[in-house]
Amino acid sequence: MKKLQYKKDINASAEKVYNTMLGIKNIETYEQWTAEFNPTSTYEGNWEKGSKIYFIGTDENGKKGGMVSEIAENIPFSFVSIRHFGILDGDNEITEGPEVEKWAGGLENYSFQETNGVTTVTIETDITEDYLDYFNSTWPRALNRLKELAEK
Repeated sequence: MKKLQYKKDINASAEKVYNTMLGIKNIETYEQWTAEFNPTSTYEGNWEKGSKIYFIGTDENGKKGGMVSEIAENIPFSFVSIRHFGILDGDNEITEGPEVEKWAGGLENYSFQETNGVTTVTIETDITEDYLDYFNSTWPRALNRLKELAEK
């Protein structure tokens, strides 16, 4: 896997950016910026350290799918680490086999650093080669959308 990093400066407090990004007060803020990845993107679960969380959406046929993950760390307004360990295929969790092995254990880390009312969001994510172009084009769009939402 490769580790990619994306950064975005947002004119809002770390608390506001964190709450907007994770959908803490309103899940719709999470769904709005992650719509860049999938228009039906949402999550089921919570952001507490150690919790299982599903990052899901539906495909063109209306079938639910996504990632089975764990919140490895959550320091409010500062740092969130998500460890992916499986995929959701409909209602079935798949946590082993060739589809999962190439990226299982991969981390997605969000850091929030506030200076003088400007928060720098840094995303570090482990990805497989075949998703490199997709993430390099989609993450910047998603962070631009997050910036719009948090600066409202």
